[in-house]
Amino acid sequence: QAQLVESGGGLVQPGGSLRLSCAASGGTLDAYTTIGWFRQAPGREREGVSVIINRGGSTYYTDSVKGRFTISRDNAKNTMYLKMNMMRTKGTAVYYCAASTKAIATMYPYEVSSYDSWGQGTQVTVYS
Repeated sequence: QAQLVESGGGLVQPGGSLRLSCAASGGTLDAYTTIGWFRQAPGREREGVSVIINRGGSTYYTDSVKGRFTISRDNAKNTMYLKMNMMRTKGTAVYYCAASTKAIATMYPYEVSSYDSWGQGTQVTVYS
C-alpha cells in the first residue's frame, strides 16, 4: 500500500483559500478504488469532505463544502489535491487524505471504515 503524506495546511482567515496536497509513495493512487479527504475537528468525529471514485473519475462533496472546495489529482505526480476557497471558521480541523482498496468505498465513500490507508493529517485553522 502507498504511503500518504499531506501538506499545505496552515492559518487562513475566513473567506481565504488553501490548497492541500496528498503525495503518495510506494504505490499509485490510481490503484485504489476510492481516494479522498476527511477532516476531524476538536471533539468531533472524523468526517468525509470530498472523494474521487477512480473508476469513472466521479467526484463527490459533502454539502457544507459544495461550490467552495475542489478535489483533483495529478497522475504524473501521484498526488491528490483539495483546493479550499471561501473558507469558514467551521473548517478548522485536521485534514487527512485517505485511500481505499475496497469496493465498499465506492458505495460508502464517507465511511471511515471503508479506507485502509491514511496520511498523518495536516492542521487547517480558520481564524477571524
